[in-house]
Amino acid sequence: MSSLRPPSRFSAGTLQDSLQSALDYEVAAEKASSLGYAGAMVQEKLQRLRTFQGEPADRLPLVKDAANAVWGYFIQRELCGLRRHDDAIREYGIPREVLARLGAR
Repeated sequence: MSSLRPPSRFSAGTLQDSLQSALDYEVAAEKASSLGYAGAMVQEKLQRLRTFQGEPADRLPLVKDAANAVWGYFIQRELCGLRRHDDAIREYGIPREVLARLGAR
């Protein structure tokens, strides 16, 4: 395990700024990674929903799974500062039946 060790010539203020910058970078990387994972889950669940060919009654669990994945993705987007989801809805082609489970109209 590696640790961040600043050079000894840093002042207290410079050291704090450098450590904060390093932490900010790590947090941003984790947010991006989590957002990518959540997006992949949305794609997977929507693909399962789109390709389902069984009985209509058996489709409901797939709709619920897709709605849960989309909800998690929207939450992660908001944590990253992305408040409007119109582009994501369009990009992923999220159907109304999934959005309706989130309370969207």
